[in-house]
Order: sequence, then structure tokens, then C-alpha cells
Amino acid sequence: MSEISVPEMSLVVLVGISGSGKSTFARRHFAPTQVISSDFCRGLVADDENDQAATPDAFDVLNYIVGTRLRRGLLTVVDATNVQWEARKRLIELAKSHNVLADAIVLDVPEEVAVARNATRPDRDFGAHVVTRQRKDLRRSMAKISRDGFRRVHVLRGVQEIEAATVVTEKAWTDRRELTGPFDIIGDVHGCRAELEALLRTLGWRIDPGGTGAVHPEGRTAVFVGDLVDRGPDSPGVLRLVMGMVGAGTALCVSGNHEQKLARALNGRKVRVAHGLQESLDQIAAEPEEFRRAALAFMDGLISHYRLDGGRLVVAHAGLKEAYHGRASNRVRSFALYGDTTGETDEYGLPVRYPWAREYRGRAMVVYGHTPIAEPEWINNTICLDTGAVFGGRLTALRYPERELVSVPAERVWYEPSRPLAAPPAPPSGAGSAAGSSGAGSAPVSPSSAGSPVAFASGPREPGVLSIDDVRGTRYIETRHGGGSVKIREENAAAALEIMSRFAVDPRWLVYLPPTMAPPETSRLDGYLEHPAEAFAEFAEAGVTRVVCEEKHMGSRAVVVLARDARAAAGRFGVADGGCGAVYTRTGRPFFPDDTALVDRLRRACAPLMDELGSDWLVLDCELLPWSAKAEQLVRSQYASVSAAARAALPEALTALEAAAGRGLDVGDLLDRVRRRSENAARFRDAYARYCWPVSGLDGLRVAPFQILACEGRATAVDEPHSWHLDMLARLDDPLLASTRHVVADLASRESTDAATAWWSELTAAGGEGMVVKPLDRPAGPSRVQPGVKVRGREYLRIVYGPDYTESLDVLRARFLGRKRSLALREHSLGLEALSRLAAGEPLWRVHEAVFAVLALESEPVDPRL
Repeated sequence: MSEISVPEMSLVVLVGISGSGKSTFARRHFAPTQVISSDFCRGLVADDENDQAATPDAFDVLNYIVGTRLRRGLLTVVDATNVQWEARKRLIELAKSHNVLADAIVLDVPEEVAVARNATRPDRDFGAHVVTRQRKDLRRSMAKISRDGFRRVHVLRGVQEIEAATVVTEKAWTDRRELTGPFDIIGDVHGCRAELEALLRTLGWRIDPGGTGAVHPEGRTAVFVGDLVDRGPDSPGVLRLVMGMVGAGTALCVSGNHEQKLARALNGRKVRVAHGLQESLDQIAAEPEEFRRAALAFMDGLISHYRLDGGRLVVAHAGLKEAYHGRASNRVRSFALYGDTTGETDEYGLPVRYPWAREYRGRAMVVYGHTPIAEPEWINNTICLDTGAVFGGRLTALRYPERELVSVPAERVWYEPSRPLAAPPAPPSGAGSAAGSSGAGSAPVSPSSAGSPVAFASGPREPGVLSIDDVRGTRYIETRHGGGSVKIREENAAAALEIMSRFAVDPRWLVYLPPTMAPPETSRLDGYLEHPAEAFAEFAEAGVTRVVCEEKHMGSRAVVVLARDARAAAGRFGVADGGCGAVYTRTGRPFFPDDTALVDRLRRACAPLMDELGSDWLVLDCELLPWSAKAEQLVRSQYASVSAAARAALPEALTALEAAAGRGLDVGDLLDRVRRRSENAARFRDAYARYCWPVSGLDGLRVAPFQILACEGRATAVDEPHSWHLDMLARLDDPLLASTRHVVADLASRESTDAATAWWSELTAAGGEGMVVKPLDRPAGPSRVQPGVKVRGREYLRIVYGPDYTESLDVLRARFLGRKRSLALREHSLGLEALSRLAAGEPLWRVHEAVFAVLALESEPVDPRL
């Protein structure tokens, strides 16, 4: 009998030809909810499990479900043939992206067995040749499947072996949730054996003679945060004591980066000998061979982190953000060993650590070391215990669950630090610091001194509570949709805070801000600054095959948030006293002092869409028309005044020059220039006047929605192609709503791109602003492809650059687009992150964090005309 062991938090990929018994095997060994079948997904999207034309959509659904389950830490089994490398590759990438292990189970049956089984099933009428082809694919795969990236490949050959197999799940090495303590968690020791023994005795431990172990009379367990070695006077002595405690079951230890590096050096790997490594190598070289082998095996076997006490406590050397708790990947191990860095170095040449703890809001207490600080302090339910014992500071322990800090002073400075011991990072407002003893002894940490009840003592904050500390200062926002970590500078955050606090709508409605949009590369066509040819070329070069060209309405960008009724507004947005929605600008400001009537009309107009999506709320990306509805004062004070001045002065100048020319004066060049300026002024007036018309209440107002950003349980801006949004919105029928005309262009077809260019020319010739070119399907994975490129018409650009801009195209063609493009990508990834958090039901402060970051980036210096 074959026993197959798979991790209880993992992806299991079944591999086998049609008829090999994968579905039967899955039903026998796994719960129904754990198995995701390609046939089942095909049935979901086509009402027919054998409709092969639906296979691409079926696998989109399968990958989405698998990704969601892995994100939630659930064992997931994929029941599909998976005999081709491409199919397995996508699943392995999903597992890696969610930091879980992947195992493959191969069911290898003779071809004739599979053919015979399929013949008994009327729904398997695809013929024996399909099985033959799959069998060939499987044979090719078997030679290299072990290199695909699976943790382990289990191969069951023949019907008898498959039927006799059993499947068991194994806990992750990091999962020790059954251990509830009490614990004594000890910070970085760095070879300071005397200080470690003093601390243990202070904590009540009895150390064995010879320093080979220790026990606590109350049955406490020590937990070491790593960095036992290097720099100090007796790394072997520390190892001998900790190894004895771990071997006796009285201690646990996670790996530190110094153990990892020392083990590599002892294994003969090439490493840079620095930061006290030479001291450890010299000390261990003087030890007996038996000890050297045992120490190397011990350090090689240390794991990245532990989850303890039912998941309420996590110990990792450099800390661990919540998304990595209990996960297994190189990314998780690297974070646990080294933390995260900003990519910058300080004045001492050392890496600047990314302040992950300031953003931590997890339920588990995270205890760590790695970065020496002068005093331990609670930051959002995390605490660093490295108080620099080897640098002449103190060796510190945390008693858990008592939350008491105990420390002993260093005997001396054993190793000069590269930089002075740092003060701990400033905690969020209201989060106090945990007291620590200045010498031997303990200092209790009560809920009042350990931080605010929201941040520490009582777990995470209330979902609807915002804190200024979530947004002020320099911050790094993690995004999952191609943007990576986005840096928000302190000065930009300060500017956004001023706007948000003085002018923004109720932050409970402020769930999204749209990104800026870049123009295409400058056109070299005579008379044009922007042209579709450059946009098409840019996307084609980036690997995009089809684009959608959407009419660009000349209005004001508007975000519309709608709740079906007061119950939905209160239940989803926490608004029980502020209506059923909001309409606001791309900087979060309300369009009108009271938008109740507009919101109510939009709710009625969009009710069919809510019904179809099965949602009691919607977030829409729109244009509010006309432009003058919001910009009337701008039109009057700037555009109209420029036009009026030109119409008054230029005819007079033209009359005077014509009279001078009639008297024989040589003013021909100047006369031609003034005539052109007069014509340009007329075109300028026509350009902005097209976007201005009278509005009284809702009369004259139009709203043009072009994207459904989110609804209940779905961030549709992430999940759906642009064509889906436009098709869904086109079904709405209300005079208030304006449609968004669009065409699709195949970038591989000259005929198709020429037709789209002609359409743009017709739009702009008729006074339209232009169009926005977007990839029809959102690029998968990390991408630097622009989310959209605006191509504005020749006459519209007079509003942007002035009436006479066509006279200076050579100068304007030198405009720099790099900063604008970078800004568009960062803001786009933040916007998608906000929507994903909203759809997932995350608390308001999490959504608002990303929204605020978009507004902060808007204060970066970028040419506003781009």
C-alpha cells in the first residue's frame, strides 16, 4: 500500500489521461469542497461539462477559485488532465504567488484501460485518438515533471496501486499552534553566553551543569528568535545550551540570518566573511568534530518561523507580515530572515528596513529581533526584542502570555556596532510602549501601557475607524496588481491630508480614486501633437494584441458610489446617516453641495444593473457632463476671458496692419501671423464652447459610465475585460445616462487600426475630445503596460496648450512623458488594490489607505497639461 503525504495547506495537482480515474481518486481521498474539477468549471460556464469550446473560460474560473482558496490557506486539489507542462505551470505559479507548496499525484494507467473506461461513458465520445495524444503528452512530461517546481511528485502506476493508495495530510513545520505556553521569548544573543545564562536564571530557569540544557520548574518553554551566533565571545557555548534545550523539548528556535550564513560557510559555500562571522568560524574550529557536525545539523534544520498558541503568537527572526503566517516559500523565508528593505542605504552603508510593523494589523502577536534598538516597544501588536546585547546594550526576553519584558545588561561591549543603537520606530497615535527593565528584573505590560485597545490589547481596530497614523509620514503600500510596493513620500502625504481633511466627501464613501492618464509618445505627423498611430505602436510593442478605443467625453471624471437602499448603505459602507451614495471628483471632492437628487436618480437608473450583478451596491467610473457643470468658474475666469481679449484685440490689430499694408509698408509676415492668431482664437473659442451648456438641477446634466469598478464580492475592474464593462453598461436605459461609443482594434491588422484611426478623426473633426486606448484584456501578472493612453484631438489641445499651440509644435514635441507614465502605473495599481480590498470586505482603513495614496501621488510635480 502506498501512502501519499501532502501538506495540509497546499495545492495538489492530479495528473493523468482521461479515464485514468482522477475524479474517483479525488472523491475517495479528499472532501468535495477541496476538489476543483475542470469538468465542473466547464459546466459552470457552458451548462455542458463536455463543451470543449468553453475550456478557456472554464480554466479562468478554475484558476480564480484555486487562487481564492490558496489565498485563504485551504488545501486545494485540481482535477484536470494536466498532462501538458503549460497547464501545470500556471497552477505552480498560483501556488507560488500565494506562498504555498504544490504536490503532484500522477495516475499512470495503461492506455487500453482508459479507452475502455471512456467507452462506457456516453459523455466521453471524443474517441481513442484523444487518449493516445494525452498519453504521449504524459510520457513526455514524466521525464521532467520533477523539475516543474512541485515539492514532491507522487507516481501511482497501474490500477491496483492507485486503488491501494492512501492520502494523509501533514502539518507544516511552522505550525505548532497546539503549544500554548507559557513562553519565554528571547531576543538576539549573538554569542553572549554569560548574558544568556544570566537572563535565563532571572526568568527562573535552572541551567544544567556544563551549560548543555535548562529546564523551568513551572514548565515554561523558551523560544529563541535567532541570531544565536557571531560577534560575541562564545557562540559555541550559546549553541550548546540552546541545542540542549531544543533537544530536550524545553525550547524552540527559529533561524536567524547569522545561523543561515554560518551554516553555508561550514558547508563550504562561498560567503562574504563579515559582521562577526570570522569570530564564529574561529570559535567553532576549536571545538571537537562531533560538536561541529551537530551544530551544523542544528542550524541547517532551523525553520523560518513558528505559529503558536492557536495562531495567536508568531515568532520570526526579522518579523513576518500577516499574509506570510504559516506559509512556505523562499519569499516567506527571506522575509523572516532579513525582513524587507526599501532599497536605500543609510549614512552607515546599511540597508534601510521597510517599516512593515507600522502597517501590521493582524490578530497574531508577532515577536522578532534582527534590528537592534535601544528599547523594545509595541508597534501594532508586534515587538522587537533585539536590544543589542553584543553591542553593550541588553539581552531581553518577553514573557508570554503575561506580556512582561525582562532584560539583563551586557557585561561589556563585545562588538562595536556599525551604527548607534536606534530608538524604536514611533508607534501609531495612542499606542503606548511596553516598559522594560533597566537591569535584571521584569516590568509588567498592562493593556493600558501596551498600546491602545484597538492596536494591541483588544486585537485589531474597529472596521470603520480611521487613524491619521495610517496615512502620515513616508509609507510603502503593498499592491497585488502589478505595482508591487508603492512609496508615498511624507511631503506628498501631508499635501493629501490637507485636501482630504478639508474638502473630501465622507471617507466612508471614498473607496476609490481614478488614476491619471498619460498621452502617447509625441506624433511626428505634420500638424499633430498626438495621434493614434503612436498609441497603437506602443501597445503592440508591449505584446498587447487587441485594444479598445473609447470615446473620451469632455466632462469631469466622476466616481459614483451607489447603495440600493439605506440598509445596504449602512451594512456595506457603515453610513446610516448620509444618504445612499455619493458622486465625487478624481480628487475626492463632492461635485455639488447636495447630490441627493443625482444619487437617487442614478440609483433608479442602475437598479437593473444591480439586479443582474446580484449586488446591493455599485462603484462606477464615469464622466460628468457637461464640463461646465463643474468648471463654470474656470471657464469664465480663464478660457472665456482669453477668448474675449483675443476677439477684441486681434481684429483691431488686423485692421491696422491691413491699412499699413495698403500704404505700402512691409508688414506681410506680421499680417499673416496676426491672421493665423485670429483664426486660432476663433478655433479656441469653438473648442471649449462645445463642452459648455446650461444646467439647472438635473436638467442638462449627463453621466457617462464606462467602467463598473466593484460590486458585492467582486472587484470587476480587476476581473473583467473592458468589453464586458461597456456591454453591461450599454444595457442601461435612462435619459440621464450617456453611452460611451467605442471600437475594438486588432493591432496585427492594418485594416483594423486604420479603421480605428478614421473613427478617431471623425470624432475629433466633429468637435470630440478624442479617445482613450486600453488593452482589451488586462495583462496577466506584473506589467508595465499603461492601463490607458489618451489620444486627444488637434483642436481640443488648444484648450490645454493655448490657442496658438500649433505655432510651436517643435517645442512641445520635446515634452517629457516618463514621470507621467510612472505616475499612471502606480496610481492604477493602488486603485485596483483599493477595489480588491473593498470587494473582499476588508475594513475601511485598509481601503482608505490605498485611496489616500492615490491622492498623495497627485501632488508629485508633473506637467498638468500632459
